[in-house]
Amino acid sequence: MEKIYTSTRNKALARTPKEAVVKGIAEDGGLFVYDALDTLRLPLQDMMQMTYEQMAETVLQLLLPDFTEEEVKDCVENAYKGKFRDEHITPLHKAGNTNILELFHGPTCAFKDVGLRMLPQLMSKSLQQQPDEHVMILTATSGDTGKAALEGFLDVPRTGITVFYPDEGVSNIQRLQMVTTKGSNTCVCAIRGNFDDAQSNVKRIFQNAQLSARLKEKGITLSSANSINIGRLIPQVVYYVYAYKDMVRTKEITFGEKVNFCVPTGNYGNVLAGYYAKLMGLPVNKFIVASNSNNVLFDFLKDGVYDRNRPFYKTISPSMDILISSNLERLLYYKSGKDADYIAQLMNELEATGRYQVREDIFTSVREDFAGGYCDDEACAQSMREFYEQSGYVMDPHTAIAYKVMKDYEKEDSMHKCVLLSTASPYKFAPAVYEALFNETIPDEFACMEMLQQKSGSAMPKPLAELAKMDILHSHLIDKNDMSSFVETIGEEIFHD
Repeated sequence: MEKIYTSTRNKALARTPKEAVVKGIAEDGGLFVYDALDTLRLPLQDMMQMTYEQMAETVLQLLLPDFTEEEVKDCVENAYKGKFRDEHITPLHKAGNTNILELFHGPTCAFKDVGLRMLPQLMSKSLQQQPDEHVMILTATSGDTGKAALEGFLDVPRTGITVFYPDEGVSNIQRLQMVTTKGSNTCVCAIRGNFDDAQSNVKRIFQNAQLSARLKEKGITLSSANSINIGRLIPQVVYYVYAYKDMVRTKEITFGEKVNFCVPTGNYGNVLAGYYAKLMGLPVNKFIVASNSNNVLFDFLKDGVYDRNRPFYKTISPSMDILISSNLERLLYYKSGKDADYIAQLMNELEATGRYQVREDIFTSVREDFAGGYCDDEACAQSMREFYEQSGYVMDPHTAIAYKVMKDYEKEDSMHKCVLLSTASPYKFAPAVYEALFNETIPDEFACMEMLQQKSGSAMPKPLAELAKMDILHSHLIDKNDMSSFVETIGEEIFHD
């Protein structure tokens, strides 16, 4: 198979799709991209008649062409059949006049399930070509990726998974979801630091040639389950097309009409998947990027300067408490005319100074497809309360941020219908949601979840309700600078005990 995936920083670093899935990140720290992505076309007319699973097969076969049709069907069935609480996987829900794409019906109640149910399946198929290989998945999480990855890779043969999360940087429910995970191949570790510390150190571990060589001698390869892995990112393309199909089906729009998508994001992976769909022909007018008080993306979309040298805020939307948005690199690669040397230069500047400014032509091109907005905790809480009072619909803090940003953007563009991406169940952040809706604080998180269900009438997901009775199985806490040695030790324990 042709090596069609190359590094954003060096086109000579090329891999087949299966190799790129296993590798996760390029040796130079770049991200794998399909150079010819903008020449591919989704069969949109046909896709309007497809189920979610059929759409997933279509997208995967297009973007991962070295997987056979049989392998793809197998991956889709194993990833999604019976795993989501809604048969539509990511249903489009109408609340008032708002079209809400609900991405939280998977086993961990967050949008990450869509990609992280699929990635282990793709990884297993890819590993069949490398019979002696064991893969250690390393993941940094701001809350949701961690549990979704642990759930997806749970006891998958020839894989181990280590998840790093910022101590005191995730909600208590998110923490409990992770530290109660069973499985002989799982490890969860808190670090003293924030998500950016965890993510940056995971990337450095991937670039540590000496560590990789030592692990290789033991038959262990490192890979990632973050959206830097194309096997995690590609499945997310599907729900944009599925949302469009539902907008057509319900006669919100006519086929071919352009829509907007408003996406809460910190790492830029979720919204980038939508841009991939647009590059392949989905009729999208604008992607509206919603940020919380850590509004580095808002500032970038305003002036073309990416500057992470700013205060870091802990907010009620912790999954977006991020100042280093990894997947922006992929967008800039395409917007620069696929200039890997230029991207390498920008990323070197970011590493050295914490900032970069893109060329004017690139910034203009980015602004053609993306707009930005942000809101703070107070405005977020107000959005949750106002929307609940208007429609009876309970949204989580990340979705509420996107709702506020979407309403602000509608003042500029009322022509195009907008789809709001809802990324997590409100029960993952019950104290913040309950306080916003009912102006009352309930210290006990599980009592708070019960009261939220009782007063709002929205259903509490069973996996979250069951957390109260589960045992803590992971209690590691380390300094952020000790992550590399920790990985080596855990690799030994998982694969050689």
